[in-house]
Amino acid sequence: MAQFTFNMPDVGEGVAEAEIVEWQVKVGDTVSEDQHLVDVMTDKATIDIESPVDGTVIEVAGEIGDTIAVGAMLLVIETAGDAAQDAPVQKAPEPAAVEAAAEPAPVPEREPEPKPEPEAKPAPALAPAPEDPFVAAPLASSAKVLASPAVRQRARDLGIDLAEVKPADGGRVRHGDLDQFLAYNSGGGFSPAARTRADETIKVIGLRKRIAQNMSAAKRNIPHFTYVEECDVTALEAARADLNADRGSRPKLTMLPLLITAFCKRIPDYPMINARYDDEAGLVTRYGSVHLGMATQTDAGLMVPVIRDAQNRNLWQLASEIARLAAAARDGSAKSEELSGSTLTVTSLGPLGGVATTPVINRPEVAIIGPNRIVERPMFVTGADGVERIEKRKLMNISISCDHRVVDGYDAASFIQEVKKLIETPVQLLTD
Repeated sequence: MAQFTFNMPDVGEGVAEAEIVEWQVKVGDTVSEDQHLVDVMTDKATIDIESPVDGTVIEVAGEIGDTIAVGAMLLVIETAGDAAQDAPVQKAPEPAAVEAAAEPAPVPEREPEPKPEPEAKPAPALAPAPEDPFVAAPLASSAKVLASPAVRQRARDLGIDLAEVKPADGGRVRHGDLDQFLAYNSGGGFSPAARTRADETIKVIGLRKRIAQNMSAAKRNIPHFTYVEECDVTALEAARADLNADRGSRPKLTMLPLLITAFCKRIPDYPMINARYDDEAGLVTRYGSVHLGMATQTDAGLMVPVIRDAQNRNLWQLASEIARLAAAARDGSAKSEELSGSTLTVTSLGPLGGVATTPVINRPEVAIIGPNRIVERPMFVTGADGVERIEKRKLMNISISCDHRVVDGYDAASFIQEVKKLIETPVQLLTD
């Protein structure tokens, strides 16, 4: 028999370490070549590591959440080999198990029989019993009411004075008496607001850990400012409905492809928005192409797949790529290169929306744009005849957060104002 040490493989260019997300095997398991051993995470992508040999796992490098450097021992597998090789490692029995085997099991002592509780006498009433069958006349104090500790604790949790509860029999208040009191006084505010849940402690690992690290670094290092503008999207929504009515086999258009088109049309005039800042080197790189990050909520957490060269795609191509990348992010099939390299990010809560948001920048980018929910409100509108009228309009706020080290407030506001003109004039957006 021989031992094969499987080191952490190089899982990507520039990757120096990876985090253990989930072990698929444990010590003692028999594995075969190409069997799934462990899931590791790097650059927001989860990677399956497979076994290069057949054998038995005799050692693993760490626990879930630990970080393993590329080239470091990941696990040790015992394989069939030259008999002259080291003998298999025998795992010593746990000390607790040895002690348990050495000492005879103690004979349990016979528990004394509980003494019968003396029957308590009913507490004397201080006033004549009321006609209400569920509410007793008030006593001097809850402490004088006969009840078990569990009943007293429940009454305290509910904010009930036991002196107000009439016992069914025997003078002792029981849970059933509390239930009847609650049923009769349901409108008195005694019912708990919600059920109590047990406390739980969850280890922050994998994607959630990366999100926490990235968001902390962004807020710690980047001086954010956020600008919000209201846009009338009534005409744009009408144009979108017309396009969808005649889309044929093409994907259904949401608002996002239209907004991305507006962003891409105006970014050449505001190159500082589509940029990255290397604060260590003191360099700002302004990109000619828009590699648009699209914040996507998944079961594992927030992921940002990237639409490459968004400026070169039409509405239908953008819609197809948005759907493809969102699906890949949610089912875990997104590749590492599809989750990195963005130059500007768009984040939207969709129908959840909100009046306004203050999104956190996806470092090392310098800006992030957040479209908000569309709402209908009455607005003053001047008609072609110059007469001002009140009309129901569809309105949407657009938020933009910027790195104040790179982007000035005037530039961010000017960019959004230019985007607003396109959004509110769909003919210009679709033909410019």
